[in-house]
Amino acid sequence: MLEPRLLKRLDTKKRQLDALGPLPSAAVNRLKEQILVEWIYNSNAIEGSTITLHETKLILETGLTIGGKSLREHFEVINHRDAIEFVEVLANTSEPLTLFHVRQMHKLVLTRIDDDSAGKYRETQVLIAGVAHTPPESWLVPQQMDEWGQWLADSQGTYPVELAALAHHRLVAIHPFVDGNGRTARLVMNLLLMRQGYPPTVILRTNRQQYYRVLAEADAGKFAPLVNFVGRAVERSLTLYLEACTPRLSQPEETETWIPLRVAVKETPYSQEYLSLLARLGRIEAVKRGKVWYTTRRAVTMYLESVNRLGV
Repeated sequence: MLEPRLLKRLDTKKRQLDALGPLPSAAVNRLKEQILVEWIYNSNAIEGSTITLHETKLILETGLTIGGKSLREHFEVINHRDAIEFVEVLANTSEPLTLFHVRQMHKLVLTRIDDDSAGKYRETQVLIAGVAHTPPESWLVPQQMDEWGQWLADSQGTYPVELAALAHHRLVAIHPFVDGNGRTARLVMNLLLMRQGYPPTVILRTNRQQYYRVLAEADAGKFAPLVNFVGRAVERSLTLYLEACTPRLSQPEETETWIPLRVAVKETPYSQEYLSLLARLGRIEAVKRGKVWYTTRRAVTMYLESVNRLGV
């Protein structure tokens, strides 16, 4: 299901990260702090939290409350940190992921917000605003979660990125809890990735509409858009780790330097809009910083060669 070019890049970057061996502890600690804040902020923001990235960092570092923000939003930050710590512990064990673990993640996400529902399957029907998919009736949830757990156990040979994306979608589609389903599903997704040696992956708030769109397509049986969406997020994390942990003893080659698409377009037969589309689809290696896409001359060359080879 992964776009061939994206799959190749993921495999290459994963091998490069694995080859670095034990990563420098100082660099890893800085990355963990950065990703922790990004993960919590973006996952909560996708669900409607108004707490900013900077405010998230302040709450985590100082425990201070932010004026004008609800107590619920503060608990969402602290709870998510606790749930991530639980995921990190599980990631370092060989214990199979069970439904108890999923419920425990949800309990940590919702504690002090809705203690009556935390860690418990819903007992009422729910509708998801703006989504055509209708989750199963509440009395079917335990059975469908058992089936989800069995599917997960039977799918362990699936490519890790694909498995993480599909497990995430299947869980969201069941919508086993009254609230906190998205956050719990993203925790499960990252646990599956981290157990296979991938760094934590963040679904960005700025990609919220695209995220909802690919989930809706998966509801309709089209899974490739979601798998590739998650794959591009995984590539972003791999790139971040490689850039932070790879020793750089000399200036990089000009072909390896990140350049804006408006510069890269001058060396291609394509428009900037088309290069942007290729970046969003994962067909060309690119990173988004703020609102600007960047790529490298090497990435452009590799894409052009792949077009000549694959014809697409």
